[in-house]
Amino acid sequence: MFTFQRVRGFLFYLSLFLFFGGLPLILSFALGYKFNPHTFKFVKTGLIYVKTQPEGASIYLNNKLIPEKSPASIQELVPGAYKVKLELAQHYPWKGEISVEEGKVSRMDKVILFPLRPDLEQLNQEKFSSFRLDAEKGVIYYLNRENGVVYRSNIDGSNFEDIASLPENFGGIRGWEVALDKAKLFIFNPRQIAVLFFDARDNYEYSDSPVILDYPQEKIIQVFWHSDSYHLIVVTNKHIGVIESRPRALPVNLVELSKESTVSYYDSKRDTLYFSDSQKSPDGVVYNNLYRLELNTDLYLLERLMKKKPNE
Repeated sequence: MFTFQRVRGFLFYLSLFLFFGGLPLILSFALGYKFNPHTFKFVKTGLIYVKTQPEGASIYLNNKLIPEKSPASIQELVPGAYKVKLELAQHYPWKGEISVEEGKVSRMDKVILFPLRPDLEQLNQEKFSSFRLDAEKGVIYYLNRENGVVYRSNIDGSNFEDIASLPENFGGIRGWEVALDKAKLFIFNPRQIAVLFFDARDNYEYSDSPVILDYPQEKIIQVFWHSDSYHLIVVTNKHIGVIESRPRALPVNLVELSKESTVSYYDSKRDTLYFSDSQKSPDGVVYNNLYRLELNTDLYLLERLMKKKPNE
């Protein structure tokens, strides 16, 4: 009887010892703390949230496969750096590293797993040198410099058709662009601009053949369409000017350039040209400046300039 009471007493005090001894550990886990074997301290844990597109990827954390598949939350992680590998059948694997901080969520929710065999489709039906994509209109334009042909198709490659021919002996093409009215395009080389027409003519007196605009004394660097799809903004090694896309049109030079290799950008929505040019200060130092030229304030101003004689 005495031995039984002693055993009961021993078990009672042992239970109290285990309860109070393990209580801090239980509370630590309940409050999101975990023992860090590297520092021998209890630290507040963090978690990693993993989401992939498509979902269902296997997740390897420090080269160990976890039971959950993406999207998943990996909890009770000791702060530190973790290596993550994501695998999905028939897709390229993803590898990376992420840091876990105390009491915070580290997110990996922008992972795209790309298929081993991508959805690849050929759209052109003829050879081409370059193309322009008009996503808004759902149209693709193709330029074949070798055969001198311009093609057009829907954005899925259907309705592929020949819409224009390049002028003969027009070599050294530096650039081209379709007008906003989708009825024509220009091509240019260092000395000439050619305007080609696809569809029905508008109210301007266009010729049946391409319009050729010559710049024999200057080198053309860049050309842009004005938003009216009639005027061209031309950047040369000497000037920035405008010219009509009609036969025998004469350019109007708006800005004289000091720098022959100017860089330019045209905002067709606002009809604003940004360009760089150099300027020499009184002390002889040459500075490179960025300028803005507004061409949208008065459309009729352009027309009045075009009507002026070259000497006015």
